[in-house]
Amino acid sequence: MSRILCAWSPAWAIANWRRRNPQTVAARPDAAQPGAGGTSSSPAPFALVETVKQARRLAAVSCEAAALGLHVGQKATDAAALVPELQVADAEPQADAQALRELVDWCVRFSPAAAADAPDGVFLDISGVAHLWGGEAELMDDLRSRLAVNGLPFRLAIADTPGAAWALAHHGADGTIAPPNGQGELLAPLPPQALRLEPEAAAQIARLGLRRVGQLMEIPRAPLGRRFGRHVLERLDQALGRGAEALAFRRPPTPWVARLAFFEPISAPEDMARVTQDVTAKLCARLEREGRGARRFEVAFHRVDGKAPSVAVGLSLAGRDAKRIARLFQPKLETVDPGFGVESVTICAYAVEAVSGRQARLDAGQDPAVEDGLAPLVDRLVNRLGPTRVFRVRPRESHVPELSAGRDLPLERPAEARPWDRETPRPVRLFRQPEPLEAVIALTPDDPPSQFRWRGRLHRIRRAEGPERIAQEWWKQDIGDVSVRHVRDYYRVEDAEGGRFWLFRSGLYHAGEPAKWWLHGLFP
Repeated sequence: MSRILCAWSPAWAIANWRRRNPQTVAARPDAAQPGAGGTSSSPAPFALVETVKQARRLAAVSCEAAALGLHVGQKATDAAALVPELQVADAEPQADAQALRELVDWCVRFSPAAAADAPDGVFLDISGVAHLWGGEAELMDDLRSRLAVNGLPFRLAIADTPGAAWALAHHGADGTIAPPNGQGELLAPLPPQALRLEPEAAAQIARLGLRRVGQLMEIPRAPLGRRFGRHVLERLDQALGRGAEALAFRRPPTPWVARLAFFEPISAPEDMARVTQDVTAKLCARLEREGRGARRFEVAFHRVDGKAPSVAVGLSLAGRDAKRIARLFQPKLETVDPGFGVESVTICAYAVEAVSGRQARLDAGQDPAVEDGLAPLVDRLVNRLGPTRVFRVRPRESHVPELSAGRDLPLERPAEARPWDRETPRPVRLFRQPEPLEAVIALTPDDPPSQFRWRGRLHRIRRAEGPERIAQEWWKQDIGDVSVRHVRDYYRVEDAEGGRFWLFRSGLYHAGEPAKWWLHGLFP
């Protein structure tokens, strides 16, 4: 059964603005200085404003401003008239959205499945991870304390469904934990707005005097749907667990996760390397028990300041050798900044697939298996040079030389393709871009050149074969886009010193127009 934790901050925009502007906050008279009588006042009301349809309206209000009757959507002029001491600043919705994405990434320390509930909430799927904290209540307390340290006030709730968790966090008691299959009783006394209804449906329900979700639950489904629309039924079913609701997780969720927490933060390089080995061994042991392997591993170091730098490595073949994977992480650990200390580390495995068991060799003279020989070398090269620098060239059936070969994963099985005609050989070295030739002397229209200059050196031709005409693949595009300018006449030539070249004349011959010659490759 899924268990969802919903975290919601009613003052998310206010808290983020204060974190982004600490100097401005310090300079504001939020708390009056003690006067002659030695008294001090409470923090001044504060609000963020935005322009909506040529009118300045409140986008967020602090708790002090809300207590004085101000609310989101109110005109800024009306709010200033009601509360003259109100302090305002411009809202920054893009910065708030970026902060929410960073918060979701930070929440990976509690669950690999974290999703943003814009503009001011977060969903965490804590199924199967709460026991790492000793229970759901302990996990919630840990999350709350860490958010409070960072100056983020949040309301938390746990339930079986995202809809129920959202309703309890927004309209129920803070810290509510619904028992399994028991969210119905907790939802019954909440207002209908707790179901995340559309404004029109919520207004119609209010006009009919329905003040509790329990009243909607008592109405038969058919009359309820006809009266208020299908959306109300969907939201009610999602909250009660009768209908599915998908969450857009920030990171691809994976059940292959391992975590290590420490009594004291660590920062020494040798400690970082050791915990990387330990957490990798923990996850690989689970993969081995399940007969699985993974192609990509990512380790995140959760620092005390809330940041979680991560490093990732990839394998050419799915594997679970903890020692080999840990060695791939070692060079990248130098780029990780531990800050004021790392208090926990997590590792996730992606592209997990079945890996059959393999018996060790008895014959010492037998050739090594792929995973014992070439694969470790390929993995080291890929993780050092980059995933695009190590590849296997695979043939492709195409008449165009640039399209006759493609890149494939280093250890993938070669694709089958029709071999080249031996009567029309291709050069071993094909240039990425053809290079222009100068001082070319050739009889038109079909004779090969007798000389050419390439890279400042003059070459005199002793032997030549051709031409071999290659045109563009006209069947792959509109017939109107086909042009004779893309026709090439290729020649295989050998100069007086024995150098062999593959060159071509572009376009068809036209009297009075100089021919353009290009060098495309070299033969051994």
